[in-house]
Formats: sequence, C-alpha cells, structure tokens
Amino acid sequence: MFAPRLPRIGTESAWRDAARRLASKGVPPEAVDWGLEGDAAAMFDDPLPATGTAFTVARGFVDLARVLIPERSGQGMAVAYALLVRLRDDPRLLDRRADPLVARADRIAKDVRRDLHKMHAFVRFREVGDQSVRRRFAAWFEPAHRIEEPVADFFVNRFGDMDWIIATPEVTLIYHGSALRMEAKASTRLDEGDPIEALWTTYYSNIFNPARLKVDAMKAEMPVRYWRNLPEARVIPQLIAGARAKVTAMHEAGFSTPPPQFDRRRMTMPENLDATPLDALAREAAGCTRCPLYCDATQTIFGEGPEDARVMVVGEQPGDQEDLAGRPFVGPAGRLFDEQAKAAGLVRKGVYVTNAVKHFKFVQRGKRRIHQRPDAGEVTACRWWLDREIATVKPDLIVAMGATALQALTGSGKGILKRRGGVESGPDDMRVLATVHPSYLLRLPDREARARETDLFRADLARARDLVDEAR
Repeated sequence: MFAPRLPRIGTESAWRDAARRLASKGVPPEAVDWGLEGDAAAMFDDPLPATGTAFTVARGFVDLARVLIPERSGQGMAVAYALLVRLRDDPRLLDRRADPLVARADRIAKDVRRDLHKMHAFVRFREVGDQSVRRRFAAWFEPAHRIEEPVADFFVNRFGDMDWIIATPEVTLIYHGSALRMEAKASTRLDEGDPIEALWTTYYSNIFNPARLKVDAMKAEMPVRYWRNLPEARVIPQLIAGARAKVTAMHEAGFSTPPPQFDRRRMTMPENLDATPLDALAREAAGCTRCPLYCDATQTIFGEGPEDARVMVVGEQPGDQEDLAGRPFVGPAGRLFDEQAKAAGLVRKGVYVTNAVKHFKFVQRGKRRIHQRPDAGEVTACRWWLDREIATVKPDLIVAMGATALQALTGSGKGILKRRGGVESGPDDMRVLATVHPSYLLRLPDREARARETDLFRADLARARDLVDEAR
C-alpha cells in the first residue's frame, strides 16, 4: 500500500512525480491512498518506487489532471491517477464521456472550475498600510477546494501594478514588486475594512432592482457561502426583505417619461437636411444617442477631410484604434487603405473619409474588444449623419467599402464581390462605386489570394480616380 503525502505548495508537481513512479511500476489505483502533508498517516505506507519506464499521455489528460488535483477531499487526485493507469492501455479513453470514470472526472473538474470562477469574481481587496511607494491591498477568501496555486497567475496578471496579499485558511499568496510567493500557513479572516467598502455597498444598494429580483438565481450564481467574503453581502438580506414593498411603491408611483434624447423610439429621419459646416456637424454628432451603440463606445468618430473633396470614401464603422484615437481610418485597415490609395493615385488629404456607423460596436473578450458588425437598425439610425456629410461635401463620387457601406448608400449590401468595381446610384442619384473593405483583405489567410484581392482593390481605387478625372 502506498500513501504519498504531498506538500501544500507545489502539489501538482509533486503529484505528477509520484503518479509517474507508481504508474510506471504498474501500481493499481486501489493500492494508493493520496493525501497532503498533515493528513492522517496511513496504516501501511511503502516507499515510492524509483522512476521506471518513461511514457507519454495525451495533452488533454494533463489539462484535466491540473484541475482534478486541487479537489479538497483527495478524490480528484485518486481519479486522476486511475485515469492515468487506464490511459496507458486505452489512449482514447477521454473521448468516451459516458465511461463512469471519465464522467466522474468531469463532475469533479466542473466543481473545481466553478470554484476557480467564484474566486476570480468574489475576491474583494481592501487597501492597507503605507501607500508611499506602491498601493498595498489585502483580501480574504475561503475556497471550497485547494485552488490557491492554480488561481495565482490570474491575480498576478490582473493586479500586477500593485502589491497585495490574498489569505485563505491554509495558504497566503503574497505579491510584492514583481515577485509572487506562497506560504502554507493557517490564517484567519481580516476584520478591518476601508472607506471603499462603504462606497461600494452604497452603490450596490442603489443599483439593486427589486422588480427583477430572483433569489434562487442570485444564490445559484453567488452562493451564500461566499457572502461572508463580500462587503455588499451585508445589505443583501435587507434588500431582499424590502423588495416587495419597493415594487408596490414603484407601481403606485406610475411610469415616468424618459428625456427625449434617450427615447430610442424617436429615430425618424428629420425632413430638413440643410448642410452645415463639417466642424459644427462633428460637434453636434459628438452627443449622438440615436442608437444604443453610444453607451459602450468611447466617443463618436466623425468623418474627416476637406469640405470640397471630390471623392468621399465610406467604410463600415470605427475599429478599436479609431475609437481610442478619435479619428477614422487609423487602424490596420485604414493604413492599408492609405497605402493602396496612394498607389492608385488617390491623395488621402484630398479625400473625405467616413464610416456608415459612427460608434464602435464590439463584444468584450477579456481585455480585448472584438469588432461586431452593425445591424440594420444601427445603420439606419446613423444614416442621418451620413446624409448630412454627403449634403455638406457634395462629392462627385462616393466609394463604398464593404457591404455595410453599400447597404447604407444603396439600400442593399448583398453580393459585394459581384458588384465590386461597378458604379451604382446612391443618395440624390449620386454615383457610388462599390469595392471591398480593407479589413476583408487583412482577414484572407492565403497569401496569393490576399495579393490578388489587393490588386483588385487598388484597381477599384484607380477607377475612382479616373471617374473623377473624367468629370472635370
């Protein structure tokens, strides 16, 4: 009988070493009693065998074992070892999700991953100590499993600009300067709070919506056992208790009318499209709330260029870099447009560039903002500004880059590749030349296809130059 007792810090590495020795000697899972240092000693504990024949396992097992090992009862380590033994003879075992052992591993892994997610979400830092050099913070958390080591990198990456301590009943994570260390020591709850906790609790109380209260759903996402780690949890019971009375009061008070600028039903096209100078028009657009995109974007990105430009170029919408810089066509797609326009004989300074939609639409993925295509309603709402730009500039030709721009200018964005290079009728019978958006070229994975499409794009821009020259 083998009873390896692993260290509290470095558990995963120690488990891998012990499991490799045992499995290489063919030790069956039932002959191993896994535990941590400090656990009760086993009645029989043979010395671990020396390393035997080396063997490899699938990458999927390595990732799964990393999640199973922190399981608090020790079952996770036992299940991981049982999988390792079987995988030597059955490499595709993990593909059979109905296998009882694999199913058990999945259940344990799901529970540990949930605990990791809860620690990411529910750790609350309190500012402590002298702040003369770097701000210092401390937090207390009671995880359901022994996840302090696997969760440490998350906090280092997220809060690397400050010094902090996260204490749990068994382990303390200490980040100072740029170094992380862990200490396996018993700790108790931090009792002191800070003024930010009171401010956060006030904010939480004021955004609480009693009409949408679903206690069971709230407890499923934020289990009661985590409440003692959260400052706002102190007011949750009284908010729940008073929810019914607040809803009754809301009904008795009746409905209020929102300010007109926030009423998204008022998205009709004004009849008066009198042109105004572009600088005044841009200032007016800075406060645009005609569609919901203004809520998340940093700012309105209006067009730029001379008011007497003979060519207007219309793209889809600002990207991440444009949203931050406050100017159109400054990201990768904009730089590619500049390069190809110059090669085609179009001078950027003499062209008015803008987008069919003036706010950046995106979805957040961690720290990245991923572009999302505007929908028809957003294009229609922003058409108000595009029409006024066209009425002000009065270009001889509009270049529509991409399906969204073509939809805004002609009413349909379908079949862009078939329509590219063609001249169609736009607002007030203005000529519209269709072409692809530069971002389409950047997304092409095949180098030869990208070069071919780039040549066609440059040819479209050259045709725009020729059409304007012919109109002189």
